[in-house]
Amino acid sequence: MSPRQGLDRGALLSAAAQLADSDGFQALTLAALAQRLDVRSPSLYNHISGLPGLRQEMALMSVQQLSRALTAAIADRTGDDAIQAIAAAYIGFVREHPGLYEASFHAPDREEPQLAAASTATLELLLHSLQPYPLTEAEALHTVRGLRSLCHGFASIEAQGGFGMDFDPDESLRMTVSAFLHGLRHLHQD
Repeated sequence: MSPRQGLDRGALLSAAAQLADSDGFQALTLAALAQRLDVRSPSLYNHISGLPGLRQEMALMSVQQLSRALTAAIADRTGDDAIQAIAAAYIGFVREHPGLYEASFHAPDREEPQLAAASTATLELLLHSLQPYPLTEAEALHTVRGLRSLCHGFASIEAQGGFGMDFDPDESLRMTVSAFLHGLRHLHQD
């Protein structure tokens, strides 16, 4: 069977991301994707290696798009402004692409070279942004892990409707990141 005219790998991945964002990552199956694209499921194998291949591609797309969002958010910012922008961009990405974001946690092969390189590039971006703070190399790595945990936790609670009170969630995020940054500046004063 020849590939459907107009259907290519990029269009397939774009449709998969839209499906995951609208219906949830767990709803992303080859049957659901084929239905959305109006093709038969076997046609998808002309472009991807089954569901594991699709999940691997989605994980890579997720990490690359998040990295681009973080890079754009930083622009010429440094210090606290850069970290605040990173946190806001991270949360913004999850709000806009909840299914694609979740895909980053379901890669069948985390060591695949392209995914590993994209993940490393994001890590290096974050480490560079932390250079103004008085951190050792190990402390900077712990800080990246902490900042990621903060952002992921915030985004997860928000996505589950956990912020029901009438307070601006963006202001809550800003204050939380400010407290995190205050701790970094005073890390060695105890």
